[in-house]
Amino acid sequence: MPKLKTNRGAAKRFARTASGGFKRNASHRRHILTKKSTKRKRQLRHSHLLHKADCRAAQRMLPYC
Repeated sequence: MPKLKTNRGAAKRFARTASGGFKRNASHRRHILTKKSTKRKRQLRHSHLLHKADCRAAQRMLPYC
């Protein structure tokens, strides 16, 4: 069976956790930050887990992760 290619866009966005989930960073932190509240920006700093419904797609894009 041939080797599978890793989706490089997904590799830059997701990281595997020890329990088999995927970590992701929050969106909406790049620009137009002046209208967003300090609380909202602070909460967007933290990483979150990928939703269970999206994990299968992430596993296919990252076969060796």
